[in-house]
Amino acid sequence: MFADPGIDAVVIATPVESHFELVLAALRADKHVLVERPMARTSQGALRLIEESERRRLVLIVDHTYVFSPAIDAITQALRTQELRRLLYWDSARLNLGLVRSDVNVAWDVASHDLSILDHVLPTPPCALMATGVAPRRGGPEHLAHITLHFPDGLLAHIHASWISPFKVRRTLIGGSRRMLVYDDLETINKVVIHDCAIDCNSGEAEVHYRRSDVRAVGIGTEEPLHRAVEHFAECIAGARRPIADGEAGLRVVRLLEAVDSSLEAGRRIVSLGCGGVVA
Repeated sequence: MFADPGIDAVVIATPVESHFELVLAALRADKHVLVERPMARTSQGALRLIEESERRRLVLIVDHTYVFSPAIDAITQALRTQELRRLLYWDSARLNLGLVRSDVNVAWDVASHDLSILDHVLPTPPCALMATGVAPRRGGPEHLAHITLHFPDGLLAHIHASWISPFKVRRTLIGGSRRMLVYDDLETINKVVIHDCAIDCNSGEAEVHYRRSDVRAVGIGTEEPLHRAVEHFAECIAGARRPIADGEAGLRVVRLLEAVDSSLEAGRRIVSLGCGGVVA
């Protein structure tokens, strides 16, 4: 397939460990590439793929699936217009019973979705993170992980990822000082809902009170994210669009996952981040 001059582009959907070699081979064969996330097992590998794609002027897109979701479009718009006001917290739960993988832990398999969403919708990267996890088999990959990310503006983001939950959960809560947004990907109708939860706080009082008022659903499109990703890939190859989830976005997510692994291996160590990479 790589040797066929009639093929201009390929999609690589294989285990993470094989991404680097396959993507590099495709790029060296002058093929545009759409690769499943995460784009590589190491940040060094991801950086090498970016360099190769740029040198050959080829499109390299990472299938950060949710970045192409209409629901994430709605969340991005809500944050861009400051509908929630100052962000206070981001709480995401992505749980299920399996599928258990042996090549990567649950963070690389499941939490990578949430890390790619955070990278896409927030204007600034996190400055530190800490991770804890549970590995049923000693020395094996974690099947459950809690990841906490700290942002320079005070935002606290928490990701709960699990292969060992009896319930399937795909829910994100985004809390602001004026409104709170709930994104439930398992909902068939109202996937994104905004709650008015203003803070009542007088400067002379020590207590802070929350009050709940209106709740409204946000209308979103019904397009399938993967279909939108493939269409976007074709448009980028034709020169009509610039990649949304390009190699740089893929690299940032891989660096965050490496930081998660570092924290897990060190036993809840807080890992400082700089420019999307580990610095201490």
